[in-house]
Amino acid sequence: MESNGVRATPEHARAALADAEQIRASAAALSATPWPNWFFITLTLYIAALPITYGGAMADADWLLPGPVWLGVLLAITAVYGALFAVAARSWRNRTGVALRLDVLPKRATVPLVVGLPVVLVGAAFAFRVTGWPGWLIAASLTGAAVSVGFHLAFVRLHRKTA
Repeated sequence: MESNGVRATPEHARAALADAEQIRASAAALSATPWPNWFFITLTLYIAALPITYGGAMADADWLLPGPVWLGVLLAITAVYGALFAVAARSWRNRTGVALRLDVLPKRATVPLVVGLPVVLVGAAFAFRVTGWPGWLIAASLTGAAVSVGFHLAFVRLHRKTA
């Protein structure tokens, strides 16, 4: 392959491949950049509210609020979270030209999070329904918030390491 009368050498090809790899790594680092702080706070509050709203919706008898109200609250906060997620993703894509991606994160961190966090959040609601003790909901809420903060800090550290 010739370009401007200069024949490409194996060294040129290796350099081009290295440049392409560096660009790919840069794009991956950009897409792994932490959420905006306002969305991190929104996500943490949403995760903390989920066990309590699930518990209220699943309670045998009315607990603090009637069951249908809990279900309405659950649907409302989920809709607000979904809308804010879309805003955060769109603003990130507009600012950087790269879509938000979670697939660049280490699987050893994301798989336990994706499997374990829903078990804790929903499991607490089931435990509350069986026992009637709201401590399950509070513990799950605090655990969820702590996991959200910890994951965000790990996310930030990963970004700083790759940037």
